[in-house]
Amino acid sequence: MSNLPNCPKCNSEYTYEDGSLLICPECGHEWSLEAVAEEEERVIKDANGNVLSDGDTVTVIKDLKVKGSSSTLKQGTKVKNIRLVDGDHNIDCKIDGFGAMSLKSEYVKKL
Repeated sequence: MSNLPNCPKCNSEYTYEDGSLLICPECGHEWSLEAVAEEEERVIKDANGNVLSDGDTVTVIKDLKVKGSSSTLKQGTKVKNIRLVDGDHNIDCKIDGFGAMSLKSEYVKKL
């Protein structure tokens, strides 16, 4: 039996190969081995160079204007349970008083 990675969506261990793709029979997700290698290489760092991971707590290091609102996200705002995503704004989170928001990792520091 080969060592195939678990499904990145549902973490099922019952993945199988179909040509160059890996398939999860439980959720139907399909991905390639190259995508798994790229995901492992992705490293997101905060303003101080500390490596961030899902579930970390961070603090905003500068006042940030909130698009679509007249309010400002103040320096020192604590953000709990972040989720890392791909893109320009690589942190998804919920902030008390603001709701769901995307942040850039260069404007936060890890606690």
